[in-house]
This record gives sequence, structure tokens and C-alpha cells, in this order.
Amino acid sequence: MEMLTPEEGRMAVRLARMTIERAVNGERMILPPLPPVFEERRGVFVTIKRHGLLRGCIGLPYPIKPLGEAIIEAATSAALEDPRFPPVSRSEVADLEIEVTVLTPPRPLECPPLERPQHVEVGRHGLIVSGLGRTGLLLPQVATEYGWNSREFLDQTCLKAGLPPGCWRRGDVAVLTFEGQVIEEQAV
Repeated sequence: MEMLTPEEGRMAVRLARMTIERAVNGERMILPPLPPVFEERRGVFVTIKRHGLLRGCIGLPYPIKPLGEAIIEAATSAALEDPRFPPVSRSEVADLEIEVTVLTPPRPLECPPLERPQHVEVGRHGLIVSGLGRTGLLLPQVATEYGWNSREFLDQTCLKAGLPPGCWRRGDVAVLTFEGQVIEEQAV
């Protein structure tokens, strides 16, 4: 995956913020003119924090839409539809910190289930655990933020899917990895 340039990263975060501002006012965001990279199909997540605490995080893990459209969809959903939180209100917008994570396509871990921890690189890989009718995803930066090792990261992704920790050891549970370019609003 080609990384976004610093300027494209700033554009991605600005697009997410403008989308959130419009969404909380009941307005739709119209895609502005953007560089060609925003027309490439990419997976993306938009994370919203308020005073350093998670306030919403939703995305499209697979490259099914052009990046610009995917950012608008993810930002709107993170602000208004994350089931863990009430919708973001107008009064909160000034206090929000926005993060955009552009993803590589997810790939299955090609190893026996018990060897999966040795193939997960904390700080580099994000995880998708899928099985028994459930799926959970954690972004690469989550394991680093919580100081997890690869086994803890796998266990926590199982929990995110609503599965028991350790289910990643099962042959009928798939584990996929992906990488992400994390663009923080305050860093741009």
C-alpha cells in the first residue's frame, strides 16, 4: 500500500472533521475535490476521542470504496452510530480529537493456529478474528496503547468479537492481519 503524504494525511483528517461537524448538524458531507489517492479503494477507520477517551470508532476494514467516500462514511458512523456511545452532540465537537487509520487489505495468517502469536507483530499488525458467526477487529495502535503482547492482542480481539479469549487457537476461527497508517489530527 502506498502511504499518504503528510499533506494527503492532513486532508484526510480535515475531511473526517468536516464530515463530523456536518453530521452532528444533520447535514451531509459532499466530497470536495481531492488528490487521486482519495479515489483509490482503501479500508479506513475514523477514531474519535474526547479528552483522550474513546468517543467513537467505526470503519470499513476492506477496500470496497474510494478512500474519500470511505472516510465520509466512517466519520459519520463513528460520530452518530457507534453502538457503544450516544451520538456526538454539537457541544462536544470543539473538544474532539480525530484520528484516521488507512488500512492495507486484510490477509489471513498462514500458519497453524497455535503458532499465531509468533506471526502477529504488535505495533505493526491490526487483527480481525472471525468464527462461530462472529467477527471482531482491533486496529494496530490498540495493542500498543494498552501494552499488550501478541497473545493478549489475540485474546482481546476474540473478546471484541464476542468470543472467548483463546478462541484464536481453534482451526475453525480465522485470524487476519492488516497494517495501518495512523494519522492523528494534532500531529498534522
